[in-house]
Amino acid sequence: MKDKGLGIYIHIPFCKQKCYYCDFISYCNKDNLIDRYIKSVICEIENFKEKYQDKYHVNTVYIGGGTPSYIDAKYIKLILDAIKTNIQNLEDIKEITIEVNPGTVTEEKLNIYKKIGINRLSIGLQSTNDTLLKEIGRIHNFKEFLETYNLARNVGFDNINIDLMLGLPNQTIQDLKESLLEIIKLNPEHISVYSLILEENTHLYNLVNNKKLVLPSDELERNMYWYVKDTLELNNYIQYEISNFSKKGYGSKHNLDCWSQKEYIGFGAAAHSYIENKRFSNLENLEEYIKNIENGNIENNITIHEIQDNQNMEKEYMMLGLRKIEGISIQEFKNKFGENPIYLFRNELNKLVNEGLLEIDSNYIKLTNKGLDLANMVWKEFV
Repeated sequence: MKDKGLGIYIHIPFCKQKCYYCDFISYCNKDNLIDRYIKSVICEIENFKEKYQDKYHVNTVYIGGGTPSYIDAKYIKLILDAIKTNIQNLEDIKEITIEVNPGTVTEEKLNIYKKIGINRLSIGLQSTNDTLLKEIGRIHNFKEFLETYNLARNVGFDNINIDLMLGLPNQTIQDLKESLLEIIKLNPEHISVYSLILEENTHLYNLVNNKKLVLPSDELERNMYWYVKDTLELNNYIQYEISNFSKKGYGSKHNLDCWSQKEYIGFGAAAHSYIENKRFSNLENLEEYIKNIENGNIENNITIHEIQDNQNMEKEYMMLGLRKIEGISIQEFKNKFGENPIYLFRNELNKLVNEGLLEIDSNYIKLTNKGLDLANMVWKEFV
């Protein structure tokens, strides 16, 4: 019996247009590489079979990007077929998610996704305000999003996430309220709420730097976050992680496993993995990634970032676990590491409790409301 659970992440780095805020590894105008890229990903999956097949039971698959729905659905089918052939029957995998963007998905694609075993969609909306969407470089408007969402429901998807962003340039609290109202009316199973992070070397960074666009103040951005949190909870959404809300039983299994320090393998350019206490990733350069695999030099794609000892694992477990709203189970920490986190991290915990960022009861260590706003300060204590 394969008793070790595993998540699989597939990176599809192709896009129709790069969003202005995006610093993910994604490419436009490289469609000529799609076919070779998918064959390379399949080679990686076959290589995994040789190294790890007998050790793991796959719990989740997450297909992200880039824009996975931009490429032909036949390629997504080929990847899932390779997982089925080389690793595990798809019927035994609890959750298979694909990210889709309006403007790149059709009814035909959605039908294929459903038929090949995908049971969860994550749709990138970001805002219902068309002006804001244009300013951040999205290729769709709200009407096109609605068409995509309704198509997905008609095809039979009953587990859908919608992405919402706050802290966008020129976004007002009224814009956010209107977006939230429209999303709640649609009744999705899951809503992810991300604050805009202005990354260097992005188009949006340059626009803001050159004062062509203005970001909301930190205070307004925090007010937006708390408005979203309060409104979603009033509408029966459970906040289970800093940026994620779901109906009961619909939390993202893939992400929850990552925050619980479970193992996962990434296939594709720039994909990250965490296996046997090692954190490593593939080359970001698309052409090099493909060439190495085609030349039989798959190992040349891999960069090892960290080989964890027990102390590093314990610290990381704290940092990841404190993303979850329920926090860290003291008993689960003891079961995993054979030590009591209250004693092991007594100095860090005392400091954070005294600063009002953490609270501790007999079962859990978790963020306070103040800690939700200043989570980066909490995580730094365990780096």
